[in-house]
Amino acid sequence: MFALLALNLLVGGALAYLAGVVGLAQTRRLRRVGVSTSALVTRRASEDGPGRPLLQFATRDGLVLEVFSPVGASRAQPLTAGREVLVRYDPADPRQVVVQGRERTAIEYGFMVAGAVIVLTALTLAALAI
Repeated sequence: MFALLALNLLVGGALAYLAGVVGLAQTRRLRRVGVSTSALVTRRASEDGPGRPLLQFATRDGLVLEVFSPVGASRAQPLTAGREVLVRYDPADPRQVVVQGRERTAIEYGFMVAGAVIVLTALTLAALAI
């Protein structure tokens, strides 16, 4: 019984930890190699409520892209239509963007900490099952 629970917790915790590591690595990579540009915040015509607005920007090559914002709007930092924000995009894949000043790395660290705690709990349960 404890062994099956421990195995499930171990897998879930490891996935949470890895999700945090990958998200943090992607944010750091975009900060390091990304190209900075200004993006116009737009909203889809069918979108009625809050959510992730669209960001429209031009790449160095002159390609105009419209991608979903990686972060949603908040009361403290609204992303209202017509506003301009700074983004960094990956030159190899311009659809990968990060909004400067809104990276939310605390969430990635939270996933890593929660995953580590769950893995330790799983290992403790596995030790009790033996």
